[in-house]
Amino acid sequence: MKTAKLTLISSLIFGSAFGAAADSMTAKVNPSIGIQNFDLRKDGNLLLLDMTLDAAKLRMSTNREMVYTPMIVNGSDTVRMRPFAVAGKNRFFSHVRSDDNTSEPVAYRAGQIKEPLVYNYEIPYAEWMADGRVEFEAQERGCCSKNGKATYVPVAQIDLVPKNYTPDVVYVTPKAEAIKERQINARAYIDFPVNKIEIYPDYRRNPQELKKILATIDSVRADENLTFKSIHIKGYASPEGSYANNTRLAKGRTQTLADYVRNLYKFKRDVITTSYEPEDWAGLEEYVKSEAAQRTLTNPAGILAIITDPAYRGKDDAREAAIKSKFPKDYQFLLAEVYPGLRHSDYAVNFTVRSYQTPEEIADIMKKAPQNLSPSELFVYAQSVTPGSKEYNEAFELGVKLWPNDPVVNLNAGNAALMRGDTAAAAKYLAKAGDSVEAQYARATLAAMEKDYDKANSILNKIQQLPQAQAAEKQIKTITENKGKHFKLLTDKI
Repeated sequence: MKTAKLTLISSLIFGSAFGAAADSMTAKVNPSIGIQNFDLRKDGNLLLLDMTLDAAKLRMSTNREMVYTPMIVNGSDTVRMRPFAVAGKNRFFSHVRSDDNTSEPVAYRAGQIKEPLVYNYEIPYAEWMADGRVEFEAQERGCCSKNGKATYVPVAQIDLVPKNYTPDVVYVTPKAEAIKERQINARAYIDFPVNKIEIYPDYRRNPQELKKILATIDSVRADENLTFKSIHIKGYASPEGSYANNTRLAKGRTQTLADYVRNLYKFKRDVITTSYEPEDWAGLEEYVKSEAAQRTLTNPAGILAIITDPAYRGKDDAREAAIKSKFPKDYQFLLAEVYPGLRHSDYAVNFTVRSYQTPEEIADIMKKAPQNLSPSELFVYAQSVTPGSKEYNEAFELGVKLWPNDPVVNLNAGNAALMRGDTAAAAKYLAKAGDSVEAQYARATLAAMEKDYDKANSILNKIQQLPQAQAAEKQIKTITENKGKHFKLLTDKI
């Protein structure tokens, strides 16, 4: 179908504020103009309006005209666009003769419009337009300023508000611990005379190292919220010397330390258990891989290759000899500076903690001894404060610090991060959240918030048993279906 091209691209024409008039919309002008191919879109900093208008049936008396002015309206904010007029014969020729075309509307002669008119207009975009509407002002005009009352017709509701996925997260209540068993792990460096297993409390640094062990035990025994249960001590020797002798030293020194602690507290024999590692190769490997070793040793890669070489498995004397012979300078440094630190006693003090019931009590323990809480207790506290608040987020963040690999704790921390829009933190936590239905749903939510709707739908399709999954799919469908469509047409005629 042929169209009569009417291209109206102009700068803003500001009119008065039309809030009151726009709110009292009157009946449509009759006979009407049909609206076809209506389109409204944002392009950079411009708002573009395109449509075709069917005015073929509109008739006017020879001295009268209908002036139509498209407008963008939102409350008291209004922008008027370039008007056009459908005029009777005399009124039309008055427009033709006018020299002042900038202030007059583009006019068409009623009854002579055989083809649809094309209307194009652009205006600078302002944020208030995002949820405004397109209206047409229609006013009949005549000679001698005999004008009719303007009527206002809502044509389209604008929707340029960004479509973001709103998360509806699903938390999982952690299982309560029947018995809250806890452990304090620490390390002491007890000095023994060369090749001896006897302990001397006043020898070298033993006073402070023994004091550390005893202070740990005392802190548990003195706390009325804790019940002391047992201690485990594991002794380590360094790799120099024969493996057989190092076995004797590690085992004997560990037992000596256990006996010293047992006798001091009058513990029953089964309260303290022991184990030993004849040579701490794992500790040596950790050091050789460190940044300090890269700066200090001349050939850390060569030493590491010997340490990890499977050919030396079960042949620790040969392994140590290889390092000594191939890298004598580095070996002397290790012997003097690193090996003493490989002679240590690791100990674990085991105890149970009473349960905490009220949010107030839990909040107090969070400040004083958070390690004595359980995931379920932290969850109780989180449910007692405002979702999304500082206290709410702190509870879940504390959870992942205390139990960094717990799937439920990570899931709930991920959900809290999703609620506050922190997708980076959510991704980190959800990577450790396991593969439960709730965890899969949380990952789908993360994908949707990052606008990866295909990934989100792929996950949601597999977990339809979760009611929230179905609601999420509907939300995604609404967002994706409206993509590129920025208005809802309210009428097809003015």
